[in-house]
Amino acid sequence: MMSRQPAQALREEQSYVSMLYDRLDTARERAEAALSTVFARGGGGTRQAAIEREVSADEHARRVAQLSGVERGLCFGRIDDTGGETYYIGRIGLRDDEHDSVLIDWRAPVARPFYVATPGDPASLVRRRHIHTRGRTVTGLDDEVFDLDRMDESDRRNLVGEAALMATLRRGRTGRMGDIVATIQTEQDRVIRSGLPGALVVQGGPGTGKTVAALHRAAYLLYAHRATLERRGVLVVGPNAMFSRYIGQVLPALGETEVVLSSVGELHAGVHATADDEPAVAVLKGDLRMADVIEAAVRDRQRVPDGDLEVLIDVRTSIRGGVEVVVERMALRLDHGACLRARDRARALGRPHNLARRVFVNKVLMGLAVDEARSLDRPYDEEDLRYAREALWQQASVRAALEELWPYLTPERLVGELLSDPARLRAATAGLLGDEERSLLLRRAGAPWTVGDVPLLDEAAELLGQDDAEARARERAAEEERQDEETYARGVLEIADLTGMMEATALAERHHDTGRAVTTAQRAAADRSWAYGHVIVDEAQELSAMAWRAIMRRIPARSLTVVGDIAQTGSAAGARSWGEMLDPYVKDRWREERLMVNYRTPVEIMDVAADVLKVVAPEQEPPESVRDGEARPRAVPYRGTDLSALVAEELEAIGEGTLAVLTPDARHAETAALFPQEADPLESAVAVLTVNQCKGLEFDAVVVVAPEEILAQSPMGGQDLYVAITRATRRLTVLHDGGLPTMLERLAHEG
Repeated sequence: MMSRQPAQALREEQSYVSMLYDRLDTARERAEAALSTVFARGGGGTRQAAIEREVSADEHARRVAQLSGVERGLCFGRIDDTGGETYYIGRIGLRDDEHDSVLIDWRAPVARPFYVATPGDPASLVRRRHIHTRGRTVTGLDDEVFDLDRMDESDRRNLVGEAALMATLRRGRTGRMGDIVATIQTEQDRVIRSGLPGALVVQGGPGTGKTVAALHRAAYLLYAHRATLERRGVLVVGPNAMFSRYIGQVLPALGETEVVLSSVGELHAGVHATADDEPAVAVLKGDLRMADVIEAAVRDRQRVPDGDLEVLIDVRTSIRGGVEVVVERMALRLDHGACLRARDRARALGRPHNLARRVFVNKVLMGLAVDEARSLDRPYDEEDLRYAREALWQQASVRAALEELWPYLTPERLVGELLSDPARLRAATAGLLGDEERSLLLRRAGAPWTVGDVPLLDEAAELLGQDDAEARARERAAEEERQDEETYARGVLEIADLTGMMEATALAERHHDTGRAVTTAQRAAADRSWAYGHVIVDEAQELSAMAWRAIMRRIPARSLTVVGDIAQTGSAAGARSWGEMLDPYVKDRWREERLMVNYRTPVEIMDVAADVLKVVAPEQEPPESVRDGEARPRAVPYRGTDLSALVAEELEAIGEGTLAVLTPDARHAETAALFPQEADPLESAVAVLTVNQCKGLEFDAVVVVAPEEILAQSPMGGQDLYVAITRATRRLTVLHDGGLPTMLERLAHEG
């Protein structure tokens, strides 16, 4: 390898890259023009014409989105093989006007040697070249030569660059995950291309590229298993909303848009929880006993009166002074046994609470209608009773009585009232929790939702269901027309030879939808019951057992990629082992890949982190760093140190790059007040974060404040400190209050 950048090589690659962008522009303009033409046709014409418009619009819109998403870093590599062929590797595939390939999609089999070739196994490559761009300009090249003898003299003269991975790591961070598709190494490639079925666990310490591998795995699976996954989509669950924003541009840049990003706190539609519970509360809410508590809470809302049910109804009204007033009431009665039978019958159906409610309500209304007819000494038949039931349902007193016995519940109402009402909490936890545990759960009414509440809401949503009677009635009314449309659509697709582009069912539904077309990802994100084709869970060690229940509901096929590091478990409710969390769901159908090479963290910083790991998780092996740092990590006493001045010094040292100040929870607000903070801390010049907020992120320089307080703030404080120390890619400073933990003695001491 050589470090110079011959002008000739840059010019040649710039010419080729410019040609590729011309092809991209042309393809995008054609797709946009075709989409505009489809829209210009309007909504008239025959049914066949309308269906064909839907097919065409869908394909063109998808193509426009894909072509717009790969603008940045369109082409990032080139391979020359022993057969004399040269292939350029990029985010998508492109062809010229003669339909010859000019850019190979990075997921295509022919591109695989770009990732897996090593000096020991060059995979038929003569040379691998990494192409660095800024915008549409080629800014640098890095060559790796595997067979110099096969290169001609001209190619030898134009060899350039240094190892691409090291060059990528030395560049400053931008606040968003960098363009690292071109630096995937062999062990990451093994993860990316692992099979779709079953659960794959990617265990890797800090800096091993496990998140990179997971995101590229999502894009690869969508490419390799398009028919299976495109209809169902892929869900990526991260540790927090900030992490989702951090990685949010990676998949679109890889040409994929059918992916839903979420945190555990966002899994329940309409809730965006970011606050964490106190450790003891988090452990309790994450315990699987809470599933039994939620089930008991639902059953507790399915009641019968202590005795007979008595309801006063309005029998006769009169208009007085222009106002309707009640002049006669009647007491209706349903005996206790009939109420019990109505409840038991509704429960026996095994339906969710809100659906079973209809059965209970109808049984009670029928009993009250019979009592009304008998009280009035009036003969009745089934038709009479049906009308009587409908009339009784209009009575406010009847609806109130039924609401008291078997209310319609939302997950928010059930869980909110459970956690804020001592009597309800006592009833639901009898035999399950003790008094001390109940006191941990109890909180004020209307308190904001926490991340630990979201799996409880999801559990409640599963048990409650939604009363979809009106929707089902509309569906029945439209079923015959829908079936006709689907049959017709299937015929049109077969005639037009478009069966591989769209399913007849989807096309028929789209034909009736006059609103704005939505993507698979948008539909999935809005539907709690959506079954995804694949789920990726990053920082998975943080999930509680209850959170895993919520995740598994979304992937009945159990096709998962689980990414994390047991040694970094910071949540008191998190995993102690992968088997503990996965065995209840996939038993022996999960496999593990270990990433043991740390590309990100310098040796000097990782040595400090390894000392911490020996104390807090001695059974875990730290990854091996492959790069030296530019400065020895240091410890600075807080007393007498101006934090603002220290941060300014670090910013000057890193130049272009990012800096984070990581604090204990209790010091976050006062520390953040020292530095201007954007709404999104990742857009700030200095990001002030708690350890929980920084999980999965990386920064050029990190200042860790009060490590002794981080250690003491939770039972997993040691793991939190390990996480904090390993966020830095270049420089680490630890600011302590004079009580530097002995596990950090390797730091260079100043002051």
